Amino acid sequence: MSSISHAGYGQFCPVAMASELVCKRWTTLILRELLSGSHRYGELRKGLPRISPALLTDRLRELESKGVIRRAVTDKGDNCYLLTEAGEALRPIVIALGVWGHQWVESSASLANLDPSLLMWDMRRNLDPRPLPKRRSVVQFVYRDLPRAKQRWWLVVEAQGEVDLCYGDPGFEVDLRVVAELRSMTAIWMGFVTLADEIDRGNVQLIGEPGLKRTIDAWLGVSPFASKNGERATQGVA
Repeated sequence: MSSISHAGYGQFCPVAMASELVCKRWTTLILRELLSGSHRYGELRKGLPRISPALLTDRLRELESKGVIRRAVTDKGDNCYLLTEAGEALRPIVIALGVWGHQWVESSASLANLDPSLLMWDMRRNLDPRPLPKRRSVVQFVYRDLPRAKQRWWLVVEAQGEVDLCYGDPGFEVDLRVVAELRSMTAIWMGFVTLADEIDRGNVQLIGEPGLKRTIDAWLGVSPFASKNGERATQGVA
């Protein structure tokens, strides 16, 4: 028998019973992060920068108590959170919700919630290193419309394909610099506009290695939810 509680709305309807757990504030986004491959507490915080640590801990404990996730210990002794069979079964639901939101919620509403840390974290975990040279590649993003302290971000892609997001200068030579306004880069990532169009409009500049500029659509791509038919979303949330 499932360990998921049926308390809450006082209705026997499965929609009501599931909503009591899954539709609590932040819970669906925590599931999004777990389905996207974030398993450590620090990774979850990067994907959910506006949730309080106390609330995140509370939601994780609840999901664990209901049998949606389980806690494990890594080789380094850190806690990590893994989806159970019940949690993994939520994958198509979360994907469908994201695809629906991308298709039916107005783009202006999405672009009203700009967040450079979330944008960069999302790009970092979905970046495809295969089209990049088999060496370290450093891509700097400069958001010229933000305060100086939040303008510069670095994606460091190692030869083995590991991708790291740096909030301060990692000390490596920059191979490609992307200069843009945050709204433009967010719109590109969400698939509302194309990179080529924003470059033509003067909203984005690519400065650096020609090979990286030429292949940026292949290795950076767009959000997993940017495809209306859901094919890209199915591949991206993994």
